[in-house]
Amino acid sequence: MSVKIRLRRMGAKKAPFYRVVVADSRYPRDGRFIEEVGYYNPLTEPAEIKLDAEKITKWIANGAQPTDTVRALLKKQDIIK
Repeated sequence: MSVKIRLRRMGAKKAPFYRVVVADSRYPRDGRFIEEVGYYNPLTEPAEIKLDAEKITKWIANGAQPTDTVRALLKKQDIIK
């Protein structure tokens, strides 16, 4: 089982916001997930990012791989190097 930390799209058409979730890589983008670990809204100025650093570091220590976009968000928040 490959576990990913990725974005889950929510919101209305042309007005998205994203939840950062931990999910099995075999599940669809907006499908089943294991745990919600944050929130990202790119439409506000500046973009609103709320992440639970403790949960994310625990999941990464257990082998979860962040996607490229989530990795960029984690670096922006200084959660990973």
